[in-house]
Amino acid sequence: MNQRDLIIGALVLIVGALGYQLYHERKQTKLPSQAAFQLQTAMRQLWADHAIWTRDYITAALAAAPNVPEVTKRLLQNQQDIGQALVPYYGKTAGDKVALLLKDHILIAADVVAAAKANDNAKLKSANERWHANAQDIAQFLSGANPNWPKAMLEEMLYKHLELTTNEATTRLKQQWQRDIQNFDLIFSQLMAMADDLSLGIVKQFPAKF
Repeated sequence: MNQRDLIIGALVLIVGALGYQLYHERKQTKLPSQAAFQLQTAMRQLWADHAIWTRDYITAALAAAPNVPEVTKRLLQNQQDIGQALVPYYGKTAGDKVALLLKDHILIAADVVAAAKANDNAKLKSANERWHANAQDIAQFLSGANPNWPKAMLEEMLYKHLELTTNEATTRLKQQWQRDIQNFDLIFSQLMAMADDLSLGIVKQFPAKF
């Protein structure tokens, strides 16, 4: 593990601990066990990686940097990791399906970034339509696996993620650096909330495991 990964891991643990405390204070009920807290922390790590490596990809792609293939490979691995995290609860077939849907999410995102960079509104519109359709597919599959993940809730979260990621690309294109930083803070916070909703849904569905 390199220094960057150690720093990210430490930040996620800190944020996870704060999230645990805030959840306890807000809901007046704590997570049922250390195992549940560990799941929450692991889920946050995965989605923190998603936020960070997506940002690295956008930065590299817009700059036509030579590390685009390596960053893309790492970002796609993150989608595989998220799918793998669901295997203990939903099985390998379901985990592989989620990973495939999330990889499609990334590949379409690459088309969105390329179209935005080229200022091609027709291709951008087409990519955005495919992106939202993919989000609907993800929401449909996950909501079918866990009744604690309502389809409408998942779609709302995923659509917001697409909106913020699009803003991430456009603010960098326009060199609006302060807005770019603010937008990434929103992305990170939103994905941590989504990670919490996913982990809490698993805890509710499989109480015997926690």
